[in-house]
Amino acid sequence: METLSPHIKQRTEGLDPLSALHWLADEFPGKVVFSTSFGWEDQVITHMIFKNKLPIRVFTLETGRLFPETYYVWNRTMEMYEAPIHAYYPQQEALERMVNAKGPSSFYESVENRKECCGIRKIEPLKRALSGNTVWITGIRAEQSPNRQDMENVEWDAGNQLVKFHPIFDWTLDEVKQYIKENNVPYNSLHDRGFPSIGCQPCTRAVQPGEDFRAGRWWWEDQSKKECGLHSVQEIITEK
Repeated sequence: METLSPHIKQRTEGLDPLSALHWLADEFPGKVVFSTSFGWEDQVITHMIFKNKLPIRVFTLETGRLFPETYYVWNRTMEMYEAPIHAYYPQQEALERMVNAKGPSSFYESVENRKECCGIRKIEPLKRALSGNTVWITGIRAEQSPNRQDMENVEWDAGNQLVKFHPIFDWTLDEVKQYIKENNVPYNSLHDRGFPSIGCQPCTRAVQPGEDFRAGRWWWEDQSKKECGLHSVQEIITEK
């Protein structure tokens, strides 16, 4: 299946995001999924999928620690498009073991603890969501962080054994905002309050003027550790 990456790269080259999504849905019926965390970029892609009734399964990772504003835009999106967003939760026993042993906020104590929490709340549910699929659509953009500039819009995910496709990889943030405005797409109100990147509530703060895009994520850690492992270049649970 790894050979699919260059095939998809070639066939989607030059296509606009919607056309590329159409082609993927037709080429791999029932095997294309999109993961949303309800941020700006993900809402753009959700709109493309739902508005055009593309047969692409949309899912999210319900970590249990999301912002109230995130739950609101999740519900508003389902109401607006009258389409399902499938939720994947952490395994109950693993989550209970971690919280019983270390408490509900162990992620502040060490990078290892934070990776453990991300592993239980995000990585394992993600693997279940992706299992059996061929293409994983994401809202990654190159300018979001230095790590992501090293990516390409089509990648082979060795850890999950499928192709990752980033349809708006080359878009600027201004282009994303303009699309949302022109199409009246619901978005997370935290974006208007200094949150360019929104994850779990205990691990996300607003970004100050002049700070990096992902400075508000896991702000107590070193700047080089600003990924949870969902989009690791090396496809491991640790950071890029």
